[in-house]
Amino acid sequence: MKKIKISAVSYTNTKPFIYGIEHSDIINEVDLSLDIPSDCANKLIDNKVDIGLIPVATIPLVSNANIITNYCIGSIGAVNSVFIFSNVPVNEIKTVKLDAHSRTSNNLAKVLLKFHFKVDVEFTTNLEAETDAFVLIGDRTFGKKGDFKFAYDMGEEWMKFTGLPFVYAAWVANKTIPEEFVKDFDKALAQGLANRESVLKELPVLPNFDLKDYLFDKLNFDLTDDKRKALNLFLDYIKQLD
Repeated sequence: MKKIKISAVSYTNTKPFIYGIEHSDIINEVDLSLDIPSDCANKLIDNKVDIGLIPVATIPLVSNANIITNYCIGSIGAVNSVFIFSNVPVNEIKTVKLDAHSRTSNNLAKVLLKFHFKVDVEFTTNLEAETDAFVLIGDRTFGKKGDFKFAYDMGEEWMKFTGLPFVYAAWVANKTIPEEFVKDFDKALAQGLANRESVLKELPVLPNFDLKDYLFDKLNFDLTDDKRKALNLFLDYIKQLD
């Protein structure tokens, strides 16, 4: 049987899912690659993979996009890995450097700055540019919160703004996937989440970041009705940015 090609995020937040896939029979049915979020999305958009754990802002760019599992990368409030870091308070931010790794976090920053904080900001992708603030996501943020005068956790700010949780990435297919595979895939993801203690043992100990708190308390992996509602609301806000 032809293997189903899957691209998943390579960050720590996805380790439980990867553990579940690699420790179940589903691993024999898939061709799995680990990528940064933007590459996951590009592979799915370009039809190089069948399923991707992609930043939700890119879902409208995927042909025949359909969310196939009951799980996601999400948070109910602060997530502690998706930030706007700044040396000035948010009301004084005039320029922001975006993160090349994820369209979702960049769009979330734009939505929050415009509609929640109500500041007029210029954005750049120029890594050499001097800016008041910058977006940073994933493992590269671990332990960095104290390095800046202001650290705006975007999961926390979204909750303040909307009263809803947030979905950063979802398992999306660009074609119809066999129902039996989807069931088995969902079970593998659930198995990975149930074994987060084992996942933790495989991760390096970080002196300035609590990985257990991150995997068990900050991240929330269930794709609930409230998260779906938040996802649709977020996509609506993105349309209003220009």
